[in-house]
Amino acid sequence: MPPCPAPDPGSAPGPRADDLLAWYDRHRRVLPWRALAGETPDPYRVWLSEVMLQQTTIAAVRPYFERFLTRFPDVDALANAPEEAVMSAWAGLGYYSRARNLHACAKAVSAAGRFPDTAEGLRKLPGIGAYTAGAIAAIAFERAEAAVDGNVERVLSRVFAVEAPLPGSRPEIRRLTQALVPHDRPGDFAQALMDLGATICTPKRPACALCPWMLPCQARAHGTQDTFPRKIKVAKGALRRGAAFVAIRSGDEAVLLRTRPPEGLLGNMAEPPGSAWEPDYDVAAALLDAPIDARWKRLPGLVRHGFTHFPLELTVFSARVALSTPTPPGMRFTPRAALDDEPLPGLMRKVLAHAFDPKPEPEKKARGRPKKEPPAMPLLAAMEAPISMEDPEPRPSVRAVPKPRPKPAPEPPPEMDDFLDAEPEAPVAPARARPTPRRPGAARRR
Repeated sequence: MPPCPAPDPGSAPGPRADDLLAWYDRHRRVLPWRALAGETPDPYRVWLSEVMLQQTTIAAVRPYFERFLTRFPDVDALANAPEEAVMSAWAGLGYYSRARNLHACAKAVSAAGRFPDTAEGLRKLPGIGAYTAGAIAAIAFERAEAAVDGNVERVLSRVFAVEAPLPGSRPEIRRLTQALVPHDRPGDFAQALMDLGATICTPKRPACALCPWMLPCQARAHGTQDTFPRKIKVAKGALRRGAAFVAIRSGDEAVLLRTRPPEGLLGNMAEPPGSAWEPDYDVAAALLDAPIDARWKRLPGLVRHGFTHFPLELTVFSARVALSTPTPPGMRFTPRAALDDEPLPGLMRKVLAHAFDPKPEPEKKARGRPKKEPPAMPLLAAMEAPISMEDPEPRPSVRAVPKPRPKPAPEPPPEMDDFLDAEPEAPVAPARARPTPRRPGAARRR
């Protein structure tokens, strides 16, 4: 029987918002920032979660979101907080320009008295781009706006088999998404698309049999869903190296820190002073970059960290300094107990952890099956060792073990006549085996 031909994607009906919303009503995720069914969404929570979730996973964001809300329960509290407190609460989430924009946006919203309720108005706020504006407008204010994040790009590129690679295909994917947004439940539709991409239409091995858009999905019809979205491979930058210097003050265990420049990577974040990060950094000359004159000790191992555009390896030096050590200009000593209040990014927390508890570099495992060492043979080694006249230890003597003597052939049984003619004798004890005679001068065996 010939195989059934694959369905023609062009003849299949397109995806419907109603099918996705029906699936969402049954399988929606419960998240700290998401309003329950029938509740009115809080624009502050929606905005805060969308900013935090940029380039970050839900698992990583959840504890930060809850701590952030405890510290800054509303937009006015966030606007009135000092920048150092905001950066400290954000430390560990990465992409620290988001935290600075978050603070600036809170000040603008607090001054205006409320969040703008349109995508156009939201786009004018610091740190809010097209995706964040669409998500807040749809979820918080029920505007019929598309919210296209990485999950949505994956879903739509598969449903419509968008051949153009990302990032060039983003305008087309946004247009396709906007055409599907319903007018009655745009917020639920935006969150449903996010949930579909996060739980069903995953990057690897999507669960197509459970997808509400399985039938209209063009990539699924051709069995090519794993190949979407198309992407242009971006070469990662070269490895960079550098040095970090952790000076610990005796007496109060304070650590020498400084604040990075506001522009550039990790702007306005705290760090132990260090060198520039360069591909050809010479660690042998690292002490020239030390912030103060001290007895620096190079710690074993390295601190490794991956940024978006390049990987980094830092060699850590530590030193104990006196309580009276003057603080270099632009730096500060922070007691170890107060380090949690400093805006230390994840990389710098790794550096401090390594300074207080250094870990040696793990040994590299040899490829292939390990070779077995032959068993030790000390006697053979002693025999093969060269003779030395100065060797006080005599070499063990080895004698060949003599072959066993052959057993004598059994004598033939005596004839009956011999018994009749023989005279009776007294009983005799069984004879012992005769010892082998020793040659004169031979050593006795023990």
